[in-house]
Amino acid sequence: MFTQKFITFILVVGFLGGCTSMSEKKTAKNQNFVVTPFWSQDTLSRPNVGFRKINRMSPILYRDQIVVGNALDGLVSYDIQTKNETWRIDIPYGVESSGTQIRDRLFVGSNNGRMYSIDLGKGSVVWSFDTKSELVAEPLLHEGVLYFLSGSQSVFALDAVSGKQLWTYNRQDTSNLMTIRGGSRPAFSNGMIYVGFSDGSIVSINSKTGTPQWEITLNRNTRFKDIDSSPIVDGDFIYVNSYDDQLYCISKDKGEIIWKSPFGGSSTPLIFSDKIATTSSGGDLAVLLKREGTVVWKTKTQSGLFIDPGLMKGLLVTGESQGKLMFFDSLSGEVKGSFEPGRGVFSKPSISNDKTIVYFISGEGNVYGVKAQFDTKSSVYYLR
Repeated sequence: MFTQKFITFILVVGFLGGCTSMSEKKTAKNQNFVVTPFWSQDTLSRPNVGFRKINRMSPILYRDQIVVGNALDGLVSYDIQTKNETWRIDIPYGVESSGTQIRDRLFVGSNNGRMYSIDLGKGSVVWSFDTKSELVAEPLLHEGVLYFLSGSQSVFALDAVSGKQLWTYNRQDTSNLMTIRGGSRPAFSNGMIYVGFSDGSIVSINSKTGTPQWEITLNRNTRFKDIDSSPIVDGDFIYVNSYDDQLYCISKDKGEIIWKSPFGGSSTPLIFSDKIATTSSGGDLAVLLKREGTVVWKTKTQSGLFIDPGLMKGLLVTGESQGKLMFFDSLSGEVKGSFEPGRGVFSKPSISNDKTIVYFISGEGNVYGVKAQFDTKSSVYYLR
């Protein structure tokens, strides 16, 4: 369990933006981008008088509700229109991991070591599964099976309906090095899942049996070996960040390194068109050509590290761990706008279906809704 290890963590990731396509519309030179906060709520049921927690769950948008977890109380749901609390589920030691949603079900891990299936409509627990190790990595749901990594470096496969365990893959980290508090969300492709581990390895595992097919050690750093980034599968390639400050492109079938670029950390890369957006443990946000890893543009944060972003009408939306929510032009890296919530942003933003509102939880546990748009609709470029 990670609690017995040295913990130094600021989860990073940033990405993603638009691509050049037939659907692109140029932005007018005098166009103004307006960022307007309109919604906020304190998610804590009681004041936090202890040490500061890391609040980094991405809000879940379900019908007319916004559901978010904090690292102290558990889960809470609000009516988006009235801001009234609709339900609350107390979970000991809180929730940091982002969740996976399908229809009216939310699957999310907790700091108390349990994976939960939540009925979003009723605000009730359908089932929970005890791993006996904290869960800070987002789960993957694929064809009725829930895959996730525990703090003890075990991969679990559960039946999503019943919570019954199907198989477990155990991997022991014997390096005795300091580790970063985080975890890799599995990626699925052609009957295999791909997971990063704290010993610096990526492992390809049969999704039906839990049997490993291949593994490769990417990070040979003598200080932090973790791979907390979630692998991203794109065609025949896998892209993954590592705490040796490298972004790797490896072959999906054999796990061989194709190229690497010095923009790594704990963030999860994001693919768009022929490019890949990533953030680094050095505070960079960079867009690269995905086939060779050459830099298209890059910028550096002024406040901590960049956090997982979202894509919003050709803009990269990402937070600074000690600063603002930022909006970047995905083609040029130009800053379009920002919003200061106080105490930084640790969660990947959630974006409304109409691509005009960003929801996120701040470092102090407040959930925000921010409207972000150009002041005339005709001049914004859209990327599908």
